[in-house]
Amino acid sequence: MPELSPPDASTTLAEARRVMNLCNVCSYCTGYCAVFHASEQRPDLTRDDLHYLANLCHNCRACWYACQYAPPHEFAINVPATLARVRHDSYRRYAWPRAFAALLARSGPATLMVSLAATLLIPLLTLILVPWDTLFAVHREAGAFYAVIPWGVMTTVALVTLGTSVLALGIGVARFWRDIGRDAPPASSWWRALPRAAADLLTLRNLDGGGDGCNDVDGRFTQWRRGFHHALFYGFLLCLAATTVAAGYHHFLALEAPYPFFSLPVLLGTAGGVGMMAGAAGLVWVKRRGDPAPTAAETLPADYALLGLLFAVAATGLVLLALRETAAMGLLLALHLGTVLGFFLLVPYSKFVHGAYRGAALLRRAMEQRQGPGTGTATKE
Repeated sequence: MPELSPPDASTTLAEARRVMNLCNVCSYCTGYCAVFHASEQRPDLTRDDLHYLANLCHNCRACWYACQYAPPHEFAINVPATLARVRHDSYRRYAWPRAFAALLARSGPATLMVSLAATLLIPLLTLILVPWDTLFAVHREAGAFYAVIPWGVMTTVALVTLGTSVLALGIGVARFWRDIGRDAPPASSWWRALPRAAADLLTLRNLDGGGDGCNDVDGRFTQWRRGFHHALFYGFLLCLAATTVAAGYHHFLALEAPYPFFSLPVLLGTAGGVGMMAGAAGLVWVKRRGDPAPTAAETLPADYALLGLLFAVAATGLVLLALRETAAMGLLLALHLGTVLGFFLLVPYSKFVHGAYRGAALLRRAMEQRQGPGTGTATKE
């Protein structure tokens, strides 16, 4: 699919302001998700307000099929596509360092190029630097992975790249949080609102379309999008848990990888890898079969590129697990580490950032939800 050029930021924000102003007047869709309640509380609809609303939107698309002013009506209201463009604009605005915002402007090709470069670079360096009688040997002993790529090299590269990316993402989210809190309605303390925000994030409550699910294909409701998001999200967390447990085995129990199949790190990683592959493939399936009308087509390459990268990380890890006691282990290890390195490099400059910004928006919403504007009383959605 060729990448379409997105509208410029001012045009995108102007259209979003027009759309949300009309939504505030109509108020028909307030039961579908948190966006419409939050929009009514921020009638000025400044740039920061629109960035906040866009990141609250989970793209369930229920409002598109319910809207009486959607095309072919002359008002041409398209909330899902409009807010998708604003979300993409918010990622570019808060990218740090600012010079790297260009990666987010074309994050589909950028994700593809960086991930391919990293994926190919590590196997190439491994072929050049590791003696072939070591690289293509069968290693079954403890520490077999480190016989091919030393533990110190592996962990140093991972910590430097991931640490730098997490720092960049953290700075961007901190700036986003600062801006969406300006001129906001009265709010409770963040720690009181945190349980509600965490529940909304972990259950993806705003992907239920008001209770019946998303409109994945047409006006019919399904839970496919929500289910695949859960598989990908919790699969990723299981893989993170596997890595954390393995680090504990290494540092505190003096046990070196690879570990037996029925060990905790391997069981967690296997379940996580399968979940990530199922979730990524499922989300691609949902996007490709869905109605294109409520979709911002120019944002799809970024979605597909990230899903493909996450699928590759999980798939190469599972193949490495299956063939780790063969002569292919060395190159498979390098290939898997290459996909992981590509992911680490792209954490703050790909569609992956949407999780962090969405979490911040949900926390802000939970804080404002506890207080009625100017009254200090709790409100409900």
